Amino acid sequence: MTAVTKHFVLAAGGTGGHMIPAYALGAELMQRGHHVALVTDDRGAKIPGIFDKAQLHILPQSRITGGIMGKLRGLRGIWAGRKMALELFRTFQPSAVVGFGGYPALPTLLAAGSANIPTVVHEQNAVLGRVNRLMARRVNAIATSYQKVERLNARYADKTHLVGNPVREEVLALRGQDYPPFLEGGVFRVLVTGGSQGAKIMSEVVPDGLAMLPVHLRQRLQVTQQCRADDIETVRAKYVEHGIPAELATYIEDLPDKLGWSHLVIGRAGASTIAELTVAGRPAILVPLPSSMDDHQAVNVREMVEAGGARAIKQSNFTAKELAKQIQKIALNPETMENAARGAWKCGLPNAVRDLADLVEGMGGAPLTDVIRIQSSGKKRRAMGGPQLAKDTHEGHSA
Repeated sequence: MTAVTKHFVLAAGGTGGHMIPAYALGAELMQRGHHVALVTDDRGAKIPGIFDKAQLHILPQSRITGGIMGKLRGLRGIWAGRKMALELFRTFQPSAVVGFGGYPALPTLLAAGSANIPTVVHEQNAVLGRVNRLMARRVNAIATSYQKVERLNARYADKTHLVGNPVREEVLALRGQDYPPFLEGGVFRVLVTGGSQGAKIMSEVVPDGLAMLPVHLRQRLQVTQQCRADDIETVRAKYVEHGIPAELATYIEDLPDKLGWSHLVIGRAGASTIAELTVAGRPAILVPLPSSMDDHQAVNVREMVEAGGARAIKQSNFTAKELAKQIQKIALNPETMENAARGAWKCGLPNAVRDLADLVEGMGGAPLTDVIRIQSSGKKRRAMGGPQLAKDTHEGHSA
């Protein structure tokens, strides 16, 4: 426990991409003896197990959309949210306010600025989001998850810190575990996810793509796949038809455990997915969501692809034949698969929650903690080493 107890307000929109890093930071700050309040929307408040020990404040949904009346309603909502946040600050007296993106972060950060409370924004994606772009000039610090972040103005370099994207403790624990042995003739475990709500295209393409693999690969498959409720029985019938053992669910409760034993992951390229894959060191075939804001998922995956840890397929090119081809390129040779796992692992930033907490904890009072500052040269990066892939050649992961 720290010598001085502080109060911190975290503000995040109600999607997993915003809420998971906010949750991780909140848990870390509370473990250090601080008090935490969360400002979110109705969706965020409904996520089970999130912030059970923190104060919860819900802002009404309000977006600046449509014509003049829609914009006016949105502005009124932001002003009302700002007023609610100021009332919270009056009673809670935060040392700093941290925004994670999404609508609730905007009025909360605006209120913090008017109250002269230090502010931090955390960007999970490789493209600076709309709220963070709007607030970049005003905040005291910008925490990023990637070495290179598009739409982040170079004039903010002095207050930009590379910390990474916090992941759950259960995923972080995988950092020190071996990549599961991928042996000739052994089981080939594939995990298929589609984001928090699943993805219909995964249901349409993946079973048929796996069925097109050479017999010696197809007969070794053991699949776990997340499906939408409307698709699950159709997908189940496909796997039965193809003779491929598959466990299907609309929500995978023990996802970290499934990630731990998987050899290959097929999924979207959301920020949380990338963070978990790189911390755990799991190779992947990723299909960026084409409708993601500013096409940020396509940018998210670049670093992992360049490191050899993933293969990216545009959704327009994501067919059963293309999927089978890419799987063969990575899985026909055990050494290729292990090298891909190592490439993914090297992209991971496992100390993200600690570094973000250090940054936030240093706001207000004590001098700003200088975490991992991104130099203008773009070359400074935490040294990582590599994962253990075979007990006879490596000593193991280092946390």
